[in-house]
Amino acid sequence: MIIPVTTRVWKVLRICYCVFNSHQKKVYLVVSLVLILTVQTGAQNPPRPKEPEPEDVVRVYSELVQTDVMVFDKEGRFVNGLKREDFELRIDGKPRQVEFFERVSAGSGNEEVQLAAARGAAASARNTSAAPVPLDRGRAIFFFVDDFHMSAGNLAGIRKMLNRFVDQSLGQNDLAAITCSSGSIGFLQQLSDNRAVMRAAVQRLSFHQIGTHDLDRPPMTEYHALKIDHNDNDVLDYFIDEFLRNNPGLSRQIAEQSVRERANHILQYAANEARKTLAGLESLVRSSSKLPGRKLVFFISDGFLLDDRNSDSFERLRRITSAAARNGVVIYSMDARGLVASLEDPSVGAAFDPTGRLSRGSSGELVATQDGMNALAKDTGGRTIFNTNALDVGLSKAINETSVYYLLAWRPDRETDSDKFRRINVKLLNHPDYTVRVRQGFFDREPVPTTKKSEAENKKPANKQTDSPTEIALRESLHAAFPTTDLPVAMNLSYLDQPKGMMLTVSMQLNTDSLQYRQATAGLTGDVDIRGTIYNDQGKAGAGFSDRLTVSAASLDKLKQSKKEIVYNFPVFLPAGLFQVRVAARDPATGKVGAAFEWIEIPNLADKKLALSSLIVAEVLPTTTLGSASSPSTGPDAQMRVNHRLRRDSVMRFMLNIYNALKSPADGNPDLGAQVLILRDQQPVITTPSKRVATNEAGQADRLLYGGDLSLEGLAPGHYVLQVSIVDRVAKTSATQRTKLDIE
Repeated sequence: MIIPVTTRVWKVLRICYCVFNSHQKKVYLVVSLVLILTVQTGAQNPPRPKEPEPEDVVRVYSELVQTDVMVFDKEGRFVNGLKREDFELRIDGKPRQVEFFERVSAGSGNEEVQLAAARGAAASARNTSAAPVPLDRGRAIFFFVDDFHMSAGNLAGIRKMLNRFVDQSLGQNDLAAITCSSGSIGFLQQLSDNRAVMRAAVQRLSFHQIGTHDLDRPPMTEYHALKIDHNDNDVLDYFIDEFLRNNPGLSRQIAEQSVRERANHILQYAANEARKTLAGLESLVRSSSKLPGRKLVFFISDGFLLDDRNSDSFERLRRITSAAARNGVVIYSMDARGLVASLEDPSVGAAFDPTGRLSRGSSGELVATQDGMNALAKDTGGRTIFNTNALDVGLSKAINETSVYYLLAWRPDRETDSDKFRRINVKLLNHPDYTVRVRQGFFDREPVPTTKKSEAENKKPANKQTDSPTEIALRESLHAAFPTTDLPVAMNLSYLDQPKGMMLTVSMQLNTDSLQYRQATAGLTGDVDIRGTIYNDQGKAGAGFSDRLTVSAASLDKLKQSKKEIVYNFPVFLPAGLFQVRVAARDPATGKVGAAFEWIEIPNLADKKLALSSLIVAEVLPTTTLGSASSPSTGPDAQMRVNHRLRRDSVMRFMLNIYNALKSPADGNPDLGAQVLILRDQQPVITTPSKRVATNEAGQADRLLYGGDLSLEGLAPGHYVLQVSIVDRVAKTSATQRTKLDIE
């Protein structure tokens, strides 16, 4: 049941939500910093323990080496109930004893603990009773679109498929990223749960001219050039004869030399395109080492050729395979061409070939262009999605079938300190009808690559002011691909329309007991350095803040009893658009760093379309745990929660502003309906009936307030989503606002 929020309560929470100083000085659109350190001493939950370090799925020089295995029956269903003795493991053909065996759910709360246990590591100190139950899965899903090898028509189809995935298939706790070979997506190539970011990334996918800019006639494809390089007589003789027909009087030797030079030029260009594609994929796979658990990568392409004479494609494939094994990445290769009848390009025109020699030489082109994609999938434990126009079906099936796997670990040879590529083979005993998918291998040891950029940075003289340990650590953390978690940091972004424009409030929270304290005259003192930057969708930095906060306490015992939190608010005016906020904190005493990245889309109210402000969420604790004799309370107090972690015995208070509602011609008032849902794993667990939104004053429609109280009693601990939907019955349109909740 939703209890409407009174005007008095709204005013109190609005003051907490939006700190505004009329004496602030303006610098363009940026308000000068209003920095508020709020120490909350009310009853709160114990601070979350430190997250464990991200773990590799295969680490050679730890006590145990591990790999993931999937087993499917004839119908393609995952086979449950298998035991350790059902598997035979061989490394480079030699049998190995399976030291650790367990079934793992990808993205579950226990996956990190199971991966650590498979290496013989100590059990995680995480409080499993407070951790989300297995229902709350969160997967990391990457889409790598090979736009260097994709036609314009196929790219349009892939855009539609990706948008359908974002709108319909992205899980509540999933993170996804849209990336590409050319890098045209730019700053939006980031792992996120924000659908607006993913749609914008899909929109940036652009067509790149396919081919080698070879204008000679008859047209020579990359596959023709490869066959010529491999001395295929049919293809070579055809182009020699055509060259002599167009250039009479030249010798056959000169004709052959010209044909081979033309083929070599095409192959060099193609090798460069393939190199850039595989380098981008390798970079993606390696960067995912910072993420825990298994990662799923969809490699989407029209196919490319593997050329061992003119490129290092085979070596790059092995490096990707090894990096995928170490970082827990499974690759599924998707042929964007779908069901292919012919690879001939009608826009180029077919070569005149009455003898059929060219047709015979081109018969294996489709398979050849799929070889590299097939190797990427098979060698990383995934599979191919080829020769089908139902790519959405293959995508959904891949996500489902990779949700569980068996984890096998073995003890490595002590003397395997080499650069050798090790072959993995897993066989299922007594079940010949089952299909086993496993990684093909990994390198014992891989050198850490050094770049010219890092060497130049090492030679650059240090600046004591800008290159202090704190400055370096915070800068690197803000520029990292993924947030660091050594220091627990939470962030919440919320916007609200003000007379001067749309104001975004960046709220940053740290637990005080995560810091290290030093003895001071009046007790204990601890410091934390913080920094934040706001970026637009092009990656250009704008407004930001930097400060050092100091926390004092009489003793560690009193600090733990008070359960204090540091809340730092930074308000700034922003125009409409898509923005990312990155914040980082560092404890100078320990050097620990934590960061948080969040996206937010600021609506444009000038277009007069129905829009909503951010959801404001507060927690109303039971009165028995709040007030005291020295501080009596006339009613339940609402406490803001930056991390949106709420107690299951509390009442959640929420509210938002509704903008640009149309007035009804009948009475001059807006006619709005509201419905509130609490979702878990994309399924509603609390649904309120639709009710009419009351107007604040007669005729007001530009801004209306809506909110209420919702009891969380009976909800199991885990991840949830609060969704508020507003329907404008006059304009016949709707708007929805969502925010994540953690119930504990």
